[in-house]
Amino acid sequence: MKVLKFGGTSVGTIESLRNVKEIVESNTERTVVVVSALGGLTDRLIETAKKAERGDESYREEIVAMKTRHTDIIEALVPEEQRGDLLKDVDLLFSQLERTYTGICLLEELSCRSLDKVVSFGERLSSRIVTRIITGARLFDSLTFIKTLRRFDRHVLDNDITLQLIDSAFGDCDFQIAVVPGFISTDSNGVITNLGRGGSDYTAAILAAALNASSLEIWTDVDGFMTADPRLIPDAKVIPALSFTEAMELCNFGAKVIYPPTIYPVFHKNIPIFIKNTFNPSAPGTRIHDVRNRNGEPVDAKGVTSLAATSLLTIEAQENIRSKVLNILSRSGVSVLLATPTDESNRISYSIASSEIELARTALETEFYAEIETGEMTPVRIEEELSTVAIVADDLKNNIEISQRVSKAMNASDLDIRAWTVAAPETSISLVVKKDDRCRALQLLHNEFFS
Repeated sequence: MKVLKFGGTSVGTIESLRNVKEIVESNTERTVVVVSALGGLTDRLIETAKKAERGDESYREEIVAMKTRHTDIIEALVPEEQRGDLLKDVDLLFSQLERTYTGICLLEELSCRSLDKVVSFGERLSSRIVTRIITGARLFDSLTFIKTLRRFDRHVLDNDITLQLIDSAFGDCDFQIAVVPGFISTDSNGVITNLGRGGSDYTAAILAAALNASSLEIWTDVDGFMTADPRLIPDAKVIPALSFTEAMELCNFGAKVIYPPTIYPVFHKNIPIFIKNTFNPSAPGTRIHDVRNRNGEPVDAKGVTSLAATSLLTIEAQENIRSKVLNILSRSGVSVLLATPTDESNRISYSIASSEIELARTALETEFYAEIETGEMTPVRIEEELSTVAIVADDLKNNIEISQRVSKAMNASDLDIRAWTVAAPETSISLVVKKDDRCRALQLLHNEFFS
């Protein structure tokens, strides 16, 4: 059994949906197809909800436009004898969506629960349409088996109950092609929730692991992971193969090919992931797999990537305080990209996304208020207008040559390196540079390893 996930660009137009149909129907294995909402629809649903909250009556025109887009696809691709029932389903869903928007407009309030319900309509609609487009497909509703619970003010997967429900839903069913809406879920009370941005990838990985699939295919609009962002580095190349940890590092440092949590469920089952292009299905794509199965492939740098807007947070404190910092930041929902000691042994700097830097400052100054007052810790210092650049490769601990080549390339330049470290688990070398130097740093590293 294979699990295939198609993102918004893959199901966004009549032509791309024809490609999806051909790709799925050409499979000989049993197939689970996970679909996102039509391209751009989730953002439109959110913006329309905000209009309704403001009392802007034009939300009604938005509903008509969204409905027309779906019915146009149905008229073009769904066999005539199946359109009647499908159009009734679509009408019912849009009636429910309109009532939800009307309630938001009357109350002039957009709660998290209402927004979760609003955005769910994208996948609920697309999955019904794709089921009718693909010959012999059967719809499985993820609202009945993907379950979440509340933790740290977020919805997170309730793994144990989800696995039980997936087994019940699929275990004894006779199907050749199953279609599942990605992203959406429910909590223990049946209230609609979701798995967050990129959640369709995550849905697909959960299903692949639960069903012991032979592979997980992520179908998108690129040929695979690239050695760099081709919008910044025109001579970037497709990476044929990556280890799971290399793929995670590339994602963590800005590569937006897949949603990072996607990798965890299949990694533990050693199920390979293939990144494929819906618009160029003959391209080999990128294979993500267990590094032990590389069959003699040399371990070398795989790609360079970056996060454009990062800041550097620096503290000076004794070890007993510094040892608590990462835990406090994690509890506060802050992701640390890089942690590096400075030349002074009691000083340490952390690279953090600029969007999270004030949250990080507040968390540390609140936690260590007393220590700052007594002088055991200096006030938090922030340096902004920076970028974090990373080169990714497995087992850097035992591959000194890569570190040496990075040092050589950087020393030959006049770049001002604000921080530098080899990050655990020795899969990336990270550099913090001035924001204006980001592209030059990427190009220098790309030239050194890939040109």
